[in-house]
Amino acid sequence: MEEESTRHGGNRPMQEKLSVLFNQHRLSPTQRRLARYIIDNPHEAPFLSSVELAGRVGVSQPSVIRLCSVLGYKRYGDLQEDLRKLVLSGAESGERDGGNKFQSAVAAEIGNLKALEESLTDSSYVSNLGRQLASSAPLCVMGLRVSAPLAGYFGYFAKKIHPDVRLITKGGTTVADTLAHARQAGGEWGLCFLLPRHPRETLEAMSYAKSLGLRIATVTDHAPEPVAELSDIVLTADVGTHLVFDSQAAAMVLAGVLLEAMSDASSARTQTRLEDFEQRAAELKWFVTE
Repeated sequence: MEEESTRHGGNRPMQEKLSVLFNQHRLSPTQRRLARYIIDNPHEAPFLSSVELAGRVGVSQPSVIRLCSVLGYKRYGDLQEDLRKLVLSGAESGERDGGNKFQSAVAAEIGNLKALEESLTDSSYVSNLGRQLASSAPLCVMGLRVSAPLAGYFGYFAKKIHPDVRLITKGGTTVADTLAHARQAGGEWGLCFLLPRHPRETLEAMSYAKSLGLRIATVTDHAPEPVAELSDIVLTADVGTHLVFDSQAAAMVLAGVLLEAMSDASSARTQTRLEDFEQRAAELKWFVTE
């Protein structure tokens, strides 16, 4: 335990500097494993050959080379040189701190939540969107691949307060059918969850929705040009990148905020529907009560 604590917790300032290097780029899960190993082993990893580094992580040597390319280096030796300089400069300054990599991931997610809190200082932006989503019937809610669970969460609760929510969490040709039918039925808005990595099929579906005349509100971590062009409104929530797979705490909270804004926008309807649900749940004994 002592060795583990020293290995992961005794170099937080240095680890944070290394994290900055990797967090500027969108890495694949394999590349993220490599980055995580380098961050967790700052005094060892920069002095390993590309073959040795690949072996320690359990990936192929070409995966190391691809990581270098993503980071903007022509060869592994150039990355290795910069890593060594960073580590050696940290060692000279005697940087030490506590914590471990799991705590570091949670701390980063707390930072994402604080950034979201700051972005909601002016609540009128979200309140206005809540009114638009509440008034759109049907309302399409879309999230494919990694965004599907978040879209499912939003859709599940939105159906309790909105009369016609059409959830899209699987790709394929039926996506176009769902969007077209919603538009034909009078739908005006769609809500799209688009978290990394941004699937091409989601952008294609957004493009088709726009061609039908639907307006799109997008919840995403960032909005490069294609996403911004296809969105009428963009709400951002950073994802955590300290673990092998992204964490989505801020995006989940933002989804809850949008549900609240929809509830506020149509409070009478919301109250009626929720009371109806509670009565039905009690009659059919859906939940265990103590």
